[in-house]
Amino acid sequence: MSSTDRRFRIALIHALNESVEPAHAAFAEHWPQAYCFDLLDTSLAVDRADRGSLDPHIHRRIHELADYARASSGRHGQTSGILYTCSAFGPAIDAVKQNCPIPVLRPNEAAFEKALEYGTRIGLVVTFEPSAAALENELLEMAAERGKTIEVHTVIAENALPALKRGDGESHDRLAAQAAAGLAGVDAIVLGQFSLARAKAAVESSCTAPVLTTPLSAVEALR
Repeated sequence: MSSTDRRFRIALIHALNESVEPAHAAFAEHWPQAYCFDLLDTSLAVDRADRGSLDPHIHRRIHELADYARASSGRHGQTSGILYTCSAFGPAIDAVKQNCPIPVLRPNEAAFEKALEYGTRIGLVVTFEPSAAALENELLEMAAERGKTIEVHTVIAENALPALKRGDGESHDRLAAQAAAGLAGVDAIVLGQFSLARAKAAVESSCTAPVLTTPLSAVEALR
């Protein structure tokens, strides 16, 4: 079996239903040899919003999901990588990374790496407001580690996620594009959630800066 034919077993850990499809679409297009399976706990996003912070209870649940994912095995072998797809749990995922013997990716780190290559003014679009501060801090910390000083300009696409949850993808994309249109003068724009990837074309139509999606960047980095 050649390296191009080998199948890798990849765990996708989700806190939103809406993250599942874009994650699988990115793998199907850019790493079809990978065998992906899903762990979904939609209560994580609800509890994260209700608690207002990543408390020890949330940290423990994020770690337990990784332990469960690592224990998974089958005809595609043992789990060889983990990708979290919800952007509100960065510090908890970092704690998993420190103690996990297989590659673990935060949902945004690969897209942020690319964004930092474009310049020092980075635009960030989110639809899940509890993610905003955590993502800003993550991006600023990554820049500081590279000796760069940057500006992060964040916009919240109000009502976009509820529209997507009720099946109105067109309104979701339109609201994301409207929010991104306010990011004038940035060097790159990151759509900060997996569920936002579907709005890439709409956002590109309203902006001139390069638009990065998290699923594609994450799949390329994990591969």
